Amino acid sequence: MDAAVRAWLISQLGTDTDMPDLEQRYTRLGTARAVALEVVRERLAALLASPGTVSVSGVVSVSFSANIAAYERQIESLEAGDPPAPDDPEDPDGAGDGFDVLYLMERPRR
Repeated sequence: MDAAVRAWLISQLGTDTDMPDLEQRYTRLGTARAVALEVVRERLAALLASPGTVSVSGVVSVSFSANIAAYERQIESLEAGDPPAPDDPEDPDGAGDGFDVLYLMERPRR
């Protein structure tokens, strides 16, 4: 894992993420996007396994529904390829940004 991949993973997962764990995952999975998706899915699963709302009447009430929704949005974004990771494969047609050059040619007259 190079410095660009490490920086991208930290930007997606936070600075408190265990780097040796990320390096092991990167060796096993092969791409930064796959590592980020696996970590975020594990975090979402941990939230879903715990109670979504905790309240003590008259004292405190805590809800994790916003965190769950945020993880779900992050997973959707990562699956869609946004933001681009440094080790993402290039487009097979080379277009990259979705734009290409179109040449107009005059048709021969009949």
